[in-house]
Amino acid sequence: MIDVTGAAQQLRELAADIAREAGDLARRRRAVGVSLAATKSTVADIVTEADREVERLIRDRLNAERPGDGFLGEESGAGESSTGVTWVVDPIDGTVNYAYGMPAYSVSIAAVTGGDDPAHWQALAGAVYAPVFDELFTAARGEGAWLGAIRLAVNEETPAGALLATGFGYDPATHDGDLATVREVMTMARDLRRGGSAAIDLSYVAAGRLDGYFERGLQPWDFAAGALLVQEAGGVVSRFETASARPMLVAGGAGVHDRVSAIVNNK
Repeated sequence: MIDVTGAAQQLRELAADIAREAGDLARRRRAVGVSLAATKSTVADIVTEADREVERLIRDRLNAERPGDGFLGEESGAGESSTGVTWVVDPIDGTVNYAYGMPAYSVSIAAVTGGDDPAHWQALAGAVYAPVFDELFTAARGEGAWLGAIRLAVNEETPAGALLATGFGYDPATHDGDLATVREVMTMARDLRRGGSAAIDLSYVAAGRLDGYFERGLQPWDFAAGALLVQEAGGVVSRFETASARPMLVAGGAGVHDRVSAIVNNK
């Protein structure tokens, strides 16, 4: 049985250290140019050689520091845990931004218990590092969410309407449904942002830079660290099953979360 209280702080420190090292590698590789290694579900959903190299670095560091832990990575799949802890990793979240030279990409690393299914896990610690901005967001269960030494808190009041963020899947067949959801949600929004990195968007919700975030079809590594950041900053995160088989994730302060959830659940 894992001592959650004792483990979370240590796991956060390790996640933060590795995320910063991995982010620095990603930034250096981008500076000398990137090459496309493959495509995923569609041509737009690209993989770069840097994705794979950065994930290898993260996996090697974790194997050296905590050899019995499990691993769930975007590029290299899953590895079983003998300790009860699984690391959920997105080596470069925002790969398209990265490939085009846009700065909004990040490294996302989370430690969870309960296996690799988000429906059953409990997040213990997480780190999201945006290397171009040199911003490191971290959280440990019960210890709050932080940007460096600054403790984070979600926005609770949105008198001018909520500033929201979202994203769209790479499959063109899903775009009509996503745009219909945006039209409905805009009835309560001040404005909408589409940054291209779910981990950064969730970090910004935790930091009060956004009031809320919603997106359908995220993978576990997209939100594992960011969701914990929001929760530890006082926010609420929910993941709803939908008729499209693409679960909807909603995050924000309680009021925004509930209003967005009511809208997307009625669609």
